[in-house]
Amino acid sequence: MEENKVEISNFIVNFIKEDLAANPEMKVHTRFPPEPNGYLHIGHCKAMAIDFGMARRFGGICNLRMDDTNPAKEETEFVDAIKDDIHWLGFDWEDRFYFGSDYFQKDYEFAVRLIKKGLAYVCELSPEEMRDPKYCGDVNHPAVSPWRDRPIEESLDLFERMKNGEFPDGKYTLRAKIDLASGNFWLRDPAIYRIRHVEHHRQGDQWCIYPLYDFAHPIQDALEGVTHSLCDINYEIHRPLYNWVIENVFEEGELAYKGFPRQIEFARMNLTYTVLSKRFLRELVEGGVVDGWDDPRMPTLCGLRRRGYSGESILRFVEGAGVAKSENLIDIRQLEACIRNELNEAAPRRIAIQNPIKVVVTNYPADQEETFDLPNHPQKPELGTRAVPFTRELYIDASDFAEVPPPKFFRMKPGGEVRLMGAYLVTCNEIVKNEDGSVKEIHCTADLETRNGNPADGHKVKGTIHWLSAKNAVPATLRLYEQLTTLENPAELPEGKSYTDFLNPDSMKVVEGALLEAALADAVPGEKFQFVRDGYYVKDTKYENTFNRVVGLKDSFPKK
Repeated sequence: MEENKVEISNFIVNFIKEDLAANPEMKVHTRFPPEPNGYLHIGHCKAMAIDFGMARRFGGICNLRMDDTNPAKEETEFVDAIKDDIHWLGFDWEDRFYFGSDYFQKDYEFAVRLIKKGLAYVCELSPEEMRDPKYCGDVNHPAVSPWRDRPIEESLDLFERMKNGEFPDGKYTLRAKIDLASGNFWLRDPAIYRIRHVEHHRQGDQWCIYPLYDFAHPIQDALEGVTHSLCDINYEIHRPLYNWVIENVFEEGELAYKGFPRQIEFARMNLTYTVLSKRFLRELVEGGVVDGWDDPRMPTLCGLRRRGYSGESILRFVEGAGVAKSENLIDIRQLEACIRNELNEAAPRRIAIQNPIKVVVTNYPADQEETFDLPNHPQKPELGTRAVPFTRELYIDASDFAEVPPPKFFRMKPGGEVRLMGAYLVTCNEIVKNEDGSVKEIHCTADLETRNGNPADGHKVKGTIHWLSAKNAVPATLRLYEQLTTLENPAELPEGKSYTDFLNPDSMKVVEGALLEAALADAVPGEKFQFVRDGYYVKDTKYENTFNRVVGLKDSFPKK
């Protein structure tokens, strides 16, 4: 994929410009810090575009750092997948690839430094007790942990023993000593270390104490020389703690630029009918509800890629969605429009029939076969044509025939004339049925003077349908996808309900026995086409002889 050109103009740009004006020697340095506990989804794409995009825009650099300070769900599989997705979108971290766990030793040393300064202490309150008003107070009244004034030497000793594995999970935490009267509860002595006897995917059992994100993240940013920490709006209330950590763990001269790193928050991206909770997505995968993290119904980047979306279309969508401080709900049809517009321009046209019904052209010789040249792209003659064979026995789609046609039905019907796309005009003369009354085949006669669907006498025929030679058509499986959930706004989950209560039973329809034109037999996985009068499809990368519908020719959502 070529390097993308997405540039986002917003308040973040203005902040960075102000910082550069005040610090002309500064080199903008950002970071993208995903958690390796699942696959990246389209919500992460916004953060990625901002983190890498801002660095690129200002001639700076962006690090990739795996936020693996919580060992419970982290796996190397996710690390590799994240790297693949970032490259697929056209971004690169060059040689700046880090893990949060790379800094565990420094995190520990800085925690000890805080204890020695009297700015941290070992506490024996449980997480539940820390949230109890008796110990955390309320908005107007502070409260104090019984261990807040524990002697420094005692806290140092206990913290060392915590590191050495002498205590069970939850026995102690290390808390920062900040401001119990603060209206911001994140400054009311937050926990910065906890005991967890869990093997780490990289560190093994070397550590049994782990720093919390709010303590580890600013340290990681500062040690890497990050100037601008661009993050989710949910961390806006954490910003004073971010700044407090940097101001108190580092000594004079240890940071490249005074007053940096600087945290700037932006609103996350929410989509209609799309749940971006990694916990929920993991449940779908582990419960077998979907076909893995790359199921084309999933909002993961690997799922969208398998569905047939391109990195460019996703980035155009992100750019169009913009960057704001307040959260908003974006219609998923905007994402679909991006890939539809792209494929309308680029995808070659092919014929596919979902529900075949046989047509016999009775006045066409049984042993004859000819070809008609159909355009690969009607609006782009430079893409040429391909030869589509025509024989006495054909297939059309059952939806293009009506024995008792409704009003204004211009496709195949008894006694009616219809154009076979790019070929002859045919008239339906007879319907042959099976014993159960279903249609076995349709007998027609062709106006053999009408090459390429143009009547010799110039009369008009309104209906045009697609077709395939019965002799040359190849069978295939089609997978037709819709939204995975029926809940339009995931933020409005009814009380007492879970997202699994809103799974769409029609999110995937598997069409067996579809027929394709012979040219599609050589399609390679990932290759995309427009199936005429139907939609855009991609050859599946997991299942043989299967095509996934990327998106329909038009918006298929019901109008409100």
